[in-house]
Amino acid sequence: MRFSVSADTGGTFIDVVVRDEDDNHYVGKALTTHQRVFDGMREALEGIADGLGTTARALLAHTDLFIYGTTRATNAIVTRRVAKTALLTTEGFPDILVLKEGGKRDVFDYTTEYPDPYIPRRRTFEVPERVSSEARITKPLDERAVRDILHHLRQDNYEAVAVSLLWSIVEPAHELRIAELLEEILPGVPYTLSHQIAPIVREYRRASATAIDASLKPLMQSHFRELESDLRAFGHTGQLLVSSSIGGVMTVEEMIAAPINAAKSGPAMAPVAAVNFSNAEGFGGDTIVCDTGGTTFDVGLSHDSGLVHTRETWLGGEWEGDLLGISSVDIRSIGSGGGSIAWVDDGGLLRVGPQSAGSEPGPACYGRGGTEATLSDAACVLGFFDPDYFLGGRMGLDTAAAREAVARVAERLGRSVEETAWGILTLTTDHMVKAVYDMTISQGLDPKESTVVAGGGAAGLNIMQIAAELGSSRVILPKTAGALSAAGMHFADIVKEESAPLITRWSAFDADGVNAALTRLRDRLATFAGRVGLAEDDYVIEYFTEARYEAQVWDIVTPVPVSEFRGGEDIAQLRKAFDDEHERLFAFCDDTADLEFISWKARLTADLRTSHPRVRSVARTRGAPTKTRACYFGPSGLTDTPVYLPQDLRPGQFVPGPAIVQEPTTTLVVHPGMATEVSGSGNYILHVTTPEGDE
Repeated sequence: MRFSVSADTGGTFIDVVVRDEDDNHYVGKALTTHQRVFDGMREALEGIADGLGTTARALLAHTDLFIYGTTRATNAIVTRRVAKTALLTTEGFPDILVLKEGGKRDVFDYTTEYPDPYIPRRRTFEVPERVSSEARITKPLDERAVRDILHHLRQDNYEAVAVSLLWSIVEPAHELRIAELLEEILPGVPYTLSHQIAPIVREYRRASATAIDASLKPLMQSHFRELESDLRAFGHTGQLLVSSSIGGVMTVEEMIAAPINAAKSGPAMAPVAAVNFSNAEGFGGDTIVCDTGGTTFDVGLSHDSGLVHTRETWLGGEWEGDLLGISSVDIRSIGSGGGSIAWVDDGGLLRVGPQSAGSEPGPACYGRGGTEATLSDAACVLGFFDPDYFLGGRMGLDTAAAREAVARVAERLGRSVEETAWGILTLTTDHMVKAVYDMTISQGLDPKESTVVAGGGAAGLNIMQIAAELGSSRVILPKTAGALSAAGMHFADIVKEESAPLITRWSAFDADGVNAALTRLRDRLATFAGRVGLAEDDYVIEYFTEARYEAQVWDIVTPVPVSEFRGGEDIAQLRKAFDDEHERLFAFCDDTADLEFISWKARLTADLRTSHPRVRSVARTRGAPTKTRACYFGPSGLTDTPVYLPQDLRPGQFVPGPAIVQEPTTTLVVHPGMATEVSGSGNYILHVTTPEGDE
């Protein structure tokens, strides 16, 4: 038997999904081991291997493909635990990272401190040089000054260098010469050139992407090489790929060369999984994925079964955080997860998050020294978790410690322990509903007309409440929901994107210039395909432009309907594609306004999948639960609740609420007045209102 394996390393858990030749999926979960990630990964693999009657070492030896995703890059960016990095920029422009794009959502909010730049101002160095927007060198590069700067960086033990010069995207000669000097004076020190990592017009976005990528290189290069070494030493001889923020997979070498692509690498796979599970249940269309992990709640979208991409990925808060500046799957995160800490503010109000207990020490119920109340502790108090069946019985929970932690919060609120635990769950749900609304409204999606797909170990606690608030009638909790991102990697394609700036207008369209740009992008992708062993028939290339109505501030990514512009009809098709996208997003378009095209993109996609999900219909049945347990459901109080284990359920089985479904890696809470049924694919179809006749 041959296998493919995926692993997703989060802030709290490592999720592993093994797929066999018969398309069966097996999920393993273990606490994240931050010092050496493979230790926790091996534990999760051993849990799966035991169930298959083999060993983790033998399983890996029979694995043809291993795909890895991680939040390590994201966490490093947000916490600033990155390399000591210098930014080299054009003389006279040292404050690009300082000013950001305003730095605040509300510029008149004087109670909020202006955020610090990603690279401190004291580590920014001005390079005497200048290139014009017309690609003319108006001031030659002062190589002596550059040498002095680089010698200073060597003396001060800088670990990485980001080079972002003005208009290097149209004339990169100066950045390329600085690269040669870096190789000479600072050999072995990693660096990033802005015209290579993010060839876009906007200065801050290009500089931010360059700074982030350079700062990640020492950390992430070491991380990926260590993991690859550990996997090989443990017996894996097959292909190793890494999931990327664009929603595909890359080779380890490609990721090491540009580790910024590892930011959001795990979360970006959740929408990939959501699209496939929605199609497997015959829903399709627009999809909202709600991925609740131990640390964050991630919201992602798909439109017409296609991923939504953006350059607006902020880490650490919109406007106030740091912008990736590269094209990535549109994922928004808030600090609400199973490990989110509940606390009482100075005004006596209950709060949840954004602080998280993580995996070390973790929630109080983990019994690892944590003392602060979390969402997971609240679930223990409410009776939703079985302390003897967490992670399928491989990890016990300390319910007494959970109750003690929640009791301390309850005392400050003057409420009972159960009321406080219910309040923690309800407040967390409110935060999550707001995050979904913020995301869907900005993309022109109506939650009532979309399929909601739940993922993450904590997803089942309140996904039915979230769906009810959204008014969604199509809701899926996949069998592999506890490891949704890792499951999504099995549906992922090889994806590579190249972009080039070229500003032109609809009224004076530079067809020759655009065609030349598209040809260059196509040639670069063809070179990449050859490098990774893809034949021409193995992939497709799609084209996009970032465009706007004249004088608008922000661009809209628009599909380009042709690969070459041969006349006015092709240009008219592009105009219609932009107007249609603007209409979808903002409910209006202006077909009389001129258009400005800012940049052009080409995206290569190569399908890795050997099978695709299919719809399986079954007849509805009923079944008996394993046992019952007292659970607290707010206004309903303590309720004797049926508890189902996986072996109690068959395809077609209908379960009315209240009920608890205990999967090994997630717990589904079916609230009173709601119901779930097992689909032909083994997933859970959730009904936020009980269908008539099934009370």
